[in-house]
Amino acid sequence: MQRNKVHHVRTVERIAKDLGVDEDLIHDLTLGLEPEDGVIWVYGIDDDAILAFTDEGIEEVQRLLDEYRHDDTTKP
Repeated sequence: MQRNKVHHVRTVERIAKDLGVDEDLIHDLTLGLEPEDGVIWVYGIDDDAILAFTDEGIEEVQRLLDEYRHDDTTKP
């Protein structure tokens, strides 16, 4: 039986602060990601949802951010 080995996640707010970018940019870059990419939604009592990332998800965010920045510098 496979067990989930994830024991912590970081919120989109924390990742944005750590990477020095806006939360909205992370939301935009990660729209197509799935749980297997390290993205999860955490729901509170009022069904308020917070986007969060596993360590693998953070790596994916960094990769997407690098691509975004590269594409932005190659535009005329």
